[in-house]
Amino acid sequence: MIDWEEIIRTESTEELKEAKLWLFQENMRLQQERTELEQAKDKFLEERVTLRDELDALNRRTVMERKRLKEESLFFEKKMAILQDGFRQLEEDRKKLEKERRLLREEAVSPKASDEDGTENTLTVVQLLFRGVNNPLALRKRYRDLIKIFHPDNLFGDGELAGQINKEYLKRKQEERFW
Repeated sequence: MIDWEEIIRTESTEELKEAKLWLFQENMRLQQERTELEQAKDKFLEERVTLRDELDALNRRTVMERKRLKEESLFFEKKMAILQDGFRQLEEDRKKLEKERRLLREEAVSPKASDEDGTENTLTVVQLLFRGVNNPLALRKRYRDLIKIFHPDNLFGDGELAGQINKEYLKRKQEERFW
């Protein structure tokens, strides 16, 4: 420790003035550093609050995004289940159609179903295509679906079969009046 009293007794007035000036300057410098330190502390606290707010906002956004992602995942799983069910149903329908084709071919080969021009065979095909239709709306829908498939403008369309489908539709539509 510095013994200031001893320095004051031994020093001259000029040296005391210099010491006082130095002490004053040192006191001012310390005061300025305290002020700067307080400002830095306040700035740090403001940045800390801002950072905490940004972190909270980011956490909320992350939670919302996770929730949205989970909902989209569930939605995707539902869509996938619907698609898989649709493919399963499509496969069952394909198997049924193959079975009906096989039965139709067997009927075509049998002696009673063969005509010279084969009209009875195609009529059975057309009748088979319209089988299970029992109301006007179902008839119209089945007709539209069949024409989309067998129209001659399609790549594998069949003009003769499309014509027979038209005839069968018109015949059933006439019968519809009596339903």
